[in-house]
Amino acid sequence: MLSILYYITTFVVAIVLYTLSWVAFILCYPFDKRRVVVHTLSKWITDVTFGLPPHMGRDIIGKENIDPKQPYVMVLNHNSMMDIMCPYVLPLIFKWVSKREAYKIPLVGRLLFMHGDIVINRSNPKEAMRFVHTQGLKWLKKGASVAIFPEGTRSKNGEMGNFKAGAFILAKEAGVPVLPIVIDGTTTMLRKGPWMNWRNRITLKVLKPISAEEIEERSIKEVMEDVHTNMVNTLAEIRANKKQK
Repeated sequence: MLSILYYITTFVVAIVLYTLSWVAFILCYPFDKRRVVVHTLSKWITDVTFGLPPHMGRDIIGKENIDPKQPYVMVLNHNSMMDIMCPYVLPLIFKWVSKREAYKIPLVGRLLFMHGDIVINRSNPKEAMRFVHTQGLKWLKKGASVAIFPEGTRSKNGEMGNFKAGAFILAKEAGVPVLPIVIDGTTTMLRKGPWMNWRNRITLKVLKPISAEEIEERSIKEVMEDVHTNMVNTLAEIRANKKQK
């Protein structure tokens, strides 16, 4: 019963904020170049989604590693669709690189459009890469960050897969830092079937950014491998700490 009430409440809030997002998008479009208002309304949706149950929520570690005035190429591990909602708790305005299939989901697709998220066709990798670079550079120049899952798809076993180089190439071309973020806990939000796990906690750990200078001096492969190693080790550390509690 509680799960049903939760779904109804979050749906109603999401519809209201979705409608306000359209109003904000239309009214603020001429001067809100980073689409901060629409981003903020989406943040409120996620605040309700994760904050309504008293024992659920998002624990942030390493928030001090973020400079809110600095655009980044954010790289995050990917285990669940809920991963997309988690980073809105961070003090950054960002644009997701998202697969075209997500654009077809009712409401979600329109939000991607309003955000200015970068929607790609994964069936044509070269064209997708070109589009990410073009649109990514555009948003980074405006001061917005770009968020990418460097694994390219969701993990099927909960472990972090190999990274693709696109995010790191974009950071090098744009002359901006890479900000690694590790997420854990999104796959345990539900118990059996549709029932919520009311004590689920999601952890976001923000690692120290890789500076633009370091990215420029080193090879893409070296930077990518170091970031992957650090994120894999961090994920293992987060999970070990949860088991001890």
